[in-house]
Amino acid sequence: MSYETLLYAVEDGILTLTLNRPERMNAFNAVMRRELIEAFDQADQDDAVRAIVVTGAGQKAFCAGADLEKGGDTFNRDQRKDDDLAGTIRDGGGTVSLRIFECTKPVIGAINGAAVGVGMTMQLPMDIRMAADHARFGLVFARRGITMEACSSWFLPRLVGMQQAAEWAYSGRLFGAEEALAGGLVRSVHAPDALLPAARELAREFADGTSAVATALNRQMMWRMLGADHPMEAHKVDSRAIAAMGQSEDAREGVNSFLEKRPARFTLCPSRDMPAFYPWWRQRSFE
Repeated sequence: MSYETLLYAVEDGILTLTLNRPERMNAFNAVMRRELIEAFDQADQDDAVRAIVVTGAGQKAFCAGADLEKGGDTFNRDQRKDDDLAGTIRDGGGTVSLRIFECTKPVIGAINGAAVGVGMTMQLPMDIRMAADHARFGLVFARRGITMEACSSWFLPRLVGMQQAAEWAYSGRLFGAEEALAGGLVRSVHAPDALLPAARELAREFADGTSAVATALNRQMMWRMLGADHPMEAHKVDSRAIAAMGQSEDAREGVNSFLEKRPARFTLCPSRDMPAFYPWWRQRSFE
């Protein structure tokens, strides 16, 4: 599948997904929104993809936020003409964040430049964020007369704490990679040329020698438990997950490869081999 606003490249189990509108600083528009959702759909169905790295074209910007070509009506939902969200109240960035949240593969953001507005908030459901040393971030919404979007009011306080989230959201100011690191938004800061290799090296750790189904379950178990009101909710899911995986071919292979001192050869695939209880959050009753 080819895309207008993205580059989609899989190599050795790692998908590099590049926001590709460099002439517009990779600004987010309706086409990019649809294509990001389609790309994550494609990645989830492709068992050759074990981990995903998301970055931007060039070194100037990861994503400079919403494309402001419509001027003052950029955020006016009544002016939507070319988007499948026309006639609805749904926030476009939120549909992307929710799709990333649902992903069965680990997702790493390689933030290679400016990441403002939705360029910052779309990162939040990614598992790991790594930044170039010249990257700049900004929750600029209050300075544009609008509110936080893309589910960021849920994700950001959970990632960095309420105090830090409040400072960045209320001020709407831009801040650099070192402040993002100190505030817990990013894992590490790198020279521009070293960023993508470092992100791929980390993705390689996720992809090699691990069960794809176990990783998919671990990802969803941790994200979903952020909203649980008691550890019993984790116990219910953990119990089913360890029971299902404990009798699987991947568990036998994991133990046997360890005992035989050889690399594991896991065979279960998230596209077809997820346990019967998955997705548990869509069940009316889960005990």
